[in-house]
Amino acid sequence: MVFAFALSAALCLGFGFVLQQNAAQRAPMSDFLSFRLLLDLVRMPRWLAGLGLMVAGMALGAVALGGGEISLVEPLLATNLLFAMALSRWQTKQPLGLTGWGGLWLLAGGVTAFIVAGRPQGGHSVTDPLRHWLIVGVMIGGALVLAAVSKRLRMSAEAATLAVAAGLLYGVQDALTRVSGERWTHGGLAALIVSWQPYAVLALGVTGLVLVQSAFETAPLRMSLPALTAAQPLAGILCGVGFLGDRLRTSPGALAWQAAGLAAIVVGIVLIGRHPAMPRGLAEERVRDLQPR
Repeated sequence: MVFAFALSAALCLGFGFVLQQNAAQRAPMSDFLSFRLLLDLVRMPRWLAGLGLMVAGMALGAVALGGGEISLVEPLLATNLLFAMALSRWQTKQPLGLTGWGGLWLLAGGVTAFIVAGRPQGGHSVTDPLRHWLIVGVMIGGALVLAAVSKRLRMSAEAATLAVAAGLLYGVQDALTRVSGERWTHGGLAALIVSWQPYAVLALGVTGLVLVQSAFETAPLRMSLPALTAAQPLAGILCGVGFLGDRLRTSPGALAWQAAGLAAIVVGIVLIGRHPAMPRGLAEERVRDLQPR
């Protein structure tokens, strides 16, 4: 059931990202990195449909995180790019070709290799608050630094940098979602309300949404979605092993296969994300339309 919920979440997220980017690229640039961007986007039916799918994906992902280790669920959620590619390919009628098929098999094979070699198992959450806050602080602080630095970069690099920042926040959000689920299970609604994790989940979700939509607004989906899809599982796995008590096999062979699996996931994500079937940005479409035929 964990696999089913995680893959269903990936499907909703992949479709939702494509619909959101289709709408976000038409938002005014004056709203860049501003919460006003969300106010403009809610007027677009396509973006609302994408947001609805994204929320459904997060809810399904939360169910998967409640039943499985984050080190297991995060690689499965990374397959959202396969579903984004499927929808984009249907929209553009673009064949997969060698690059598309290569990226698909690398991503799927990397997820399989990491899960089989690592055999993620749950354990007791780390009770050391210093370790907990250190990992969360480094992730959130890194995301904020990347968001600040992105303003000085060229547009394509800016989109990728914002997407990495959002991926870090979403990885922490997934970890805190699991903690919130544990509090709900063991203490009920009262224990959940008085804890800080659910409020942090909401704040991280809204902030990550602004970063993602700003990335979608500035450049084609192929510039941002691969970075987002690669950063989120890596951040989630680090949180899972760092303070949630997830255990992975640590024999030399297992570690080698896990490293190879993560590398294959990242390379596959980059190949798929840069495939011609992925939606172009509005500026790119205008340049193409102005070129002589």
